Amino acid sequence: MAKTQRNHLTRRHFVASGMIMAASPAAAVATDWDRVLDRARALEQCHALAVHIDGAEIVSAAFRGPAIGRPVPVKSVSKTIVAALTGAALERGELPSLTATLGDVAPQLIPAGADPRAGTITIDDLVTMQAGLERTSGANYGGWVNSPNWVANALSRPFVATPGARMLYSTGSFHILGAVLAEVSGKSLLTLARERLGGPLGIDIPAWTRDPQGRYLGGNEMSLSLPAMIRFGEMYRQNGSFDGQQVLSERWVAQSLQTHTRSPFSGLNYGYGWFLGRAGGDDFALARGYGGQIICIAPSLGLTVAITSDPLRPARSGGYFGDIMRLLDGEIFPAARG
Repeated sequence: MAKTQRNHLTRRHFVASGMIMAASPAAAVATDWDRVLDRARALEQCHALAVHIDGAEIVSAAFRGPAIGRPVPVKSVSKTIVAALTGAALERGELPSLTATLGDVAPQLIPAGADPRAGTITIDDLVTMQAGLERTSGANYGGWVNSPNWVANALSRPFVATPGARMLYSTGSFHILGAVLAEVSGKSLLTLARERLGGPLGIDIPAWTRDPQGRYLGGNEMSLSLPAMIRFGEMYRQNGSFDGQQVLSERWVAQSLQTHTRSPFSGLNYGYGWFLGRAGGDDFALARGYGGQIICIAPSLGLTVAITSDPLRPARSGGYFGDIMRLLDGEIFPAARG
């Protein structure tokens, strides 16, 4: 039996109204998780927290905001969802490879007058946000979503780097990718998300924002409940499998959790839709959304964490996101190690 399984079989906990009730007399462990809850509750932007270890619920608590089972905006965690759908499209042969270019698979998306290099952007460039185009996020986001054609606007922006050279965090890259997935499959991004993730995981994926052409926004504005976030994370933690069904290929999950570039903002490495780091000898992966929406997995610990937060307030590395990282590194990971 694995170490994490041996550790946690004797310390399962169940949560009611945010209060932990120990299933065994392991008082010291209960204190560890009580402290996790106290620290999370003290973060005024934090709405809810769930922790699962080896598939067992350890913590599930809503401190403020919507109820745990209600879908809430997960912001750029949406990018990780679109990355998963990219893997599903590759497995089905809808995309020939990650090195396939936009000119190869969806030339109709490239607007007239765009820089010829737009056609050379690969699927890999898009899913790692290394397209080289001027960002549509940050200060540019408002102008982008107010444009008459979001795909054309993103692809018409000037190149500020060579495609594949470095990460330029941009929702526009994932919106282009979502449009590609819709084109090659003949299905909307919403339908793909529901059929290829929602159904197998048993989760609700409500409709979300669409662009002026009717394309669902790739990379932002999706909503998931806290339990749905846990299920998505659990699927990645279990190498693409959930409840006995292979939802994504083991190969795609492994590729997703390998470093392909590095975030210039957080300093974390980046795979396919996941920020990657290491703490206390354990590797972890983060799906991160504006305001502090988090899915975290640490496979060596059997750990999956979901956090929802106020979606209207920023979560910067020097502020609330830093608080979240201290909660993970200083409280949750040590408690999971036992």
